[in-house]
This record gives sequence, C-alpha cells and structure tokens, in this order.
Amino acid sequence: MPIYEFVCMTCESHFEELMRLDDGDPDCPDCGSGKTRRQLSVFATHGTAEQPSFGGTSGGGCCGGSCGCGS
Repeated sequence: MPIYEFVCMTCESHFEELMRLDDGDPDCPDCGSGKTRRQLSVFATHGTAEQPSFGGTSGGGCCGGSCGCGS
C-alpha cells in the first residue's frame, strides 16, 4: 500500500497515511475534521552539481554525440 500526503482544510495540518487507492480520505489526526484533501507528492533530490549531467562531458545532445544529432 502506498503512503499518501493529506492536508486538513480546517486546521491546515499536513499528515501522511498508508492506504489503498480506493479508500476514502481519512479524518485529520489533529482536529478530527473530515475535510481533508489528498496532496500531490513531490519527489526531490539533493546534490552538488550546478547543472545536470546527461551521460558524460563530450557534449552532443541526447546521446553524447554518438548518433550525430550534434545538438
């Protein structure tokens, strides 16, 4: 079962719940309100690179220059 993120529309509390996709939205664990909404989860990573690396430093667009696209 996936973990979903929710926000309470009454007290603005944010919480997570382990539940099935077809389960209804849970009540807020802080205030008990049934006015909760599922949130869009955001995936974030942290790194030290200033620019993304796409397969090497040879340049050449989508595949590092081996296809001849040259962009």
